[in-house]
Amino acid sequence: MADVFGLREWQQGARERYHSRDGGAGGSFLVVATPGAGKTTFALTIAQDLIDQGVIEKIVVIVPTAHLRRQWSGAASRNGVQLDHRFVNANGVIGRDFDGAVVTYQTVTSEPLLWRKLCSTRRTLVIFDEIHHAGEGDDQRWGSALKLAFDVATRRLLLSGTPFRTDGTPIPFVEYQEKRAVPGYNYDYGMALADGGVVRPAVFPAMDGEAKWRRAGEIPVTSITLADTDEKTVPPALKAALDPNGEWIPSVLQEADAALTQARIDAPDAGGLVVAFDQSAARAYASMLERITGERPAIAVSDEPDSSKIIESFKDDDSRWIVAVQMVAEGVDIPRLAVGVYATRVRTQMFFTQVVGRFVRMRGEEDETTARLFIPSIQPLLSYAQSIEKTVDAVLADEEKRVREIQESDDSDSDGPPSLLPAFETVGSSAATHHTTIASGESITTEEMNYAKTVMNRAGAAPRGMTTEYVALILRTAGATSTVPTQRTAAPAEAPLADQKHEVKKLLKRKVGRYSIATNKPHQFIHGELNRHFGDNSKTATLESLLKRIQLLDHWLKETQQ
Repeated sequence: MADVFGLREWQQGARERYHSRDGGAGGSFLVVATPGAGKTTFALTIAQDLIDQGVIEKIVVIVPTAHLRRQWSGAASRNGVQLDHRFVNANGVIGRDFDGAVVTYQTVTSEPLLWRKLCSTRRTLVIFDEIHHAGEGDDQRWGSALKLAFDVATRRLLLSGTPFRTDGTPIPFVEYQEKRAVPGYNYDYGMALADGGVVRPAVFPAMDGEAKWRRAGEIPVTSITLADTDEKTVPPALKAALDPNGEWIPSVLQEADAALTQARIDAPDAGGLVVAFDQSAARAYASMLERITGERPAIAVSDEPDSSKIIESFKDDDSRWIVAVQMVAEGVDIPRLAVGVYATRVRTQMFFTQVVGRFVRMRGEEDETTARLFIPSIQPLLSYAQSIEKTVDAVLADEEKRVREIQESDDSDSDGPPSLLPAFETVGSSAATHHTTIASGESITTEEMNYAKTVMNRAGAAPRGMTTEYVALILRTAGATSTVPTQRTAAPAEAPLADQKHEVKKLLKRKVGRYSIATNKPHQFIHGELNRHFGDNSKTATLESLLKRIQLLDHWLKETQQ
């Protein structure tokens, strides 16, 4: 929901909280908001507020990567704020025709006294984008340099896409309780999903397979499936699975490209992202995708200017895939991303959450895409995915509850760093096999996969491109659905008809998405079938007709289980 300033409801709430606290404790205020929620817009709004109030004169934005300098500068320029994204320390001063500058953490920490001088001469707001990076510098010395540079700043606004902890030296300007950062305002994925129009739901096909390796200089070969790995065997097994010379990663890329083909039926420019663990692997994966698709993927392997241009070009075109190391894992805005492959050895929850954030940013309230991120079937990735999917399931349940209340009312009138690997020699890997799909916070087992095959056999000829994985996912997911009840309970307070229809349409889109995964039918085809059945469309349909559409979708979903 936007206010008269074009802000979403959470952004306006955070804005009011910020000003009520007069910029937070000691002039510092931390906002934790899920990736894709609009932290940049919020921060620029606060900056403009403070300029208008005469509190500050200059703005300094600190970002983790060089690519984000251009992104911030572009966003600021569209809002009438000019930030120099080409500033270098050798300049010494910020140009008078700029409102400020955008630089990296590395730039500041290399000359903290320069930035202390700049913040001392003009009243300055410092915006720290993804502030948790301040704890990831060289031996965590970034923290002390940032404190030296910016403790004289008039105001400090700290932004992060995920909650974070400190296991070493606390990050300056951040308040902690029991080692966890305490935000001045928090807007998590579940809140964004429930609001609608902000983030998409996501599912996580988890791919199993056999990995083989041996210790350097030894003959015996260790062989294990990814799903059976433990803390000691995960590193070498994952390294073997991600080895471009094995069979696992090519087969996963094949599956992911099939999913992307399906997504592009409804969104012709939908794109895919492979997050690789190093530059060599990224180039190898790109070659595999070229053989699969006949199209050379974009490759972004560093923070060099050319890579920024590659990302910007991919963002605006309709090509299928981009392969990157870590530079696209955080902060980069490519809303058309719909399918991903998690092909990196990094196993921290923060990094995983940031990668997921690349796929869940919605392109407006009409976007019905369900994001898919293919992951290795190892812990702790499965647990991270389950945590996110439990949130999705809880939001869907809440939406269904609100729609049941609307139905009842209507009857009365008539949503860290890579692990260090030991010295192992990779021997090979098998083709990937489906281990589980994380859906509704649960795992789809091999038995459920077998049941899905039975369902497909009963159905006869399956639509082209349908996979057992998609059917198994929806069979698990559909088991949590419920039809609209016919028995009345206490009627809630009557909401305006427009609000009632808005809630029902949100749930309708979720149901269409689930049925699309079950049948591999495009969203537009499913909506067309509903339109023909009811003789109207979702834009002109009455509330009663919308509710009947949901009932029919639930019936169709149940048929996939029979």
